[in-house]
Amino acid sequence: MVCDDDLIENYNGALFGGSMPAVKRPALILVDFVMAYLDRASPLYAGVEDAVVSARKILKVARAANTPIIFTNVEYHDGGKDGGVFYQKVKALKLFDEGSPYGNFLPNLMPDEDDKVFTKQYASAFFNTGLSDYLAQQNVDGLIITGLSTSGCVRATAVDCCQYGFVPLVVRDAVGDRDPRPHDANLFDLQAKYAEVVSEDQIITLLQDTI
Repeated sequence: MVCDDDLIENYNGALFGGSMPAVKRPALILVDFVMAYLDRASPLYAGVEDAVVSARKILKVARAANTPIIFTNVEYHDGGKDGGVFYQKVKALKLFDEGSPYGNFLPNLMPDEDDKVFTKQYASAFFNTGLSDYLAQQNVDGLIITGLSTSGCVRATAVDCCQYGFVPLVVRDAVGDRDPRPHDANLFDLQAKYAEVVSEDQIITLLQDTI
């Protein structure tokens, strides 16, 4: 993230950018790592291969640490009726109609049988999915957030995570967007207000400390 000094000074002066409590028992979520964003034939192709590489590294360490692991995907039914006005607004969501190959998980980033999968129709992984109840059942206090895209489903998930009382840890190396400008702007704003934006190395250290 590259930000002008005057912008940082402005936000600091307004008392943004404080710190959240340290996370002792995290869960890991992989938001919408699906073919729509990685298949070059897709209108939603975003060139986010680096985020996939980082997420795979984090997932490997999380499995070794017996961390609760959550995947999300998107699927619509009956012409998108379950997507409401969101489906009407974003025409690209038709790519996630039931049966579309663009909604499939990536071959190199797939859930295991012990992982939890939530299928959603809106941006936030928390909205109408039961995710908050699941996290409470797992006795976690924070959520490591990886996925796509930074300005959309990652941001919405991080904001709701905060609102449900879990610490959102957004991994800057393991989230991606189709353009660096919304990517950087949203990471800046998340760090200022709703989340802790952290590096891949920081998260790997956190996970290893829980083993």
